[in-house]
Amino acid sequence: MEEEESSLVAGENGTIDGQGDVWWNMWKQRTLQYTRPGLVEFMNSHDIIISNVTFKNSPFWNIHPVYCSNVVVRYVTILAPHNSPNTDGVDPDSSSNVCIEDSYISTGDDLVAVKSGWDQYGIAFNRPSTDITIRRITGSSRFAGIAVGSETSGGVKNVLAENINLYNMGVGIHIKTNTGRGGYIRNITVSNVYMEDVRTGIRIAGDVGGHPDGNFNPTALPAVEGLTLDGIWGQRIGQPGLIRGLKDAPFKRVCLSNVNLHVVRRKSGKNNNTLLTWKCSDVSGGSFLVSPSPCSELASSNGATDSCSDHFRNL
Repeated sequence: MEEEESSLVAGENGTIDGQGDVWWNMWKQRTLQYTRPGLVEFMNSHDIIISNVTFKNSPFWNIHPVYCSNVVVRYVTILAPHNSPNTDGVDPDSSSNVCIEDSYISTGDDLVAVKSGWDQYGIAFNRPSTDITIRRITGSSRFAGIAVGSETSGGVKNVLAENINLYNMGVGIHIKTNTGRGGYIRNITVSNVYMEDVRTGIRIAGDVGGHPDGNFNPTALPAVEGLTLDGIWGQRIGQPGLIRGLKDAPFKRVCLSNVNLHVVRRKSGKNNNTLLTWKCSDVSGGSFLVSPSPCSELASSNGATDSCSDHFRNL
């Protein structure tokens, strides 16, 4: 990386304070007439390093590289109250060769969310997010720890998230899209994740997120295939997993291995304690050493026809 081509946001314990509460209040009161600004956004840029900075109280997303390449975010702290709306930590968007590592994030929305454009606009621009690495992230939020989507209309592929620690989360791992999105989510690997006090451990869903306007194409269905989750450990989990594909575009090759989520008992109905289980529909794949046992659609199999057999043989 040549120094003269680099964009650098750096310092020793410097802080950028977005003073977002005035924006959050207007948004909650529905008096806001404009889109809230993000705290730091790079567009059509390359060779970016963001390091050793604290970001706090962003009005909207904190760090948003869009249409960028060769981006490194490391040694940052990102803070916002858990009731602050849409304060995502880092959202690489239609960007390539991005590394997010060694950081602490506690916000009111997803800690890291990989995106690639929204409905018909993302489809038309057609720029995917590719080759994204997320590692050694610790944090908490009412929403997701590691997310893909829901805006994935330009496509998302080749994402690796590993060595993640999540506490007091709404969802640990959330891969999400919707009808009208089009695009694809492909070759996503999440490994070595510890989560504690999480409402839903793993959620992969095709019914998440709204639309920018009424001009989206309801027949533009996303293609979701090749999701590998390995080495996921959780304590005090509400529901271990929910996987809901689309009837006309089932999710394929969802492979779960070495997943151990200790669920908590909750009251259901009249004084009945039930152990929450996996819920699945319109998905195919396989599982190996998963507890609680996954849904039948992902029943363990080592047969040659199992779409996950190559992965399991390498364990």
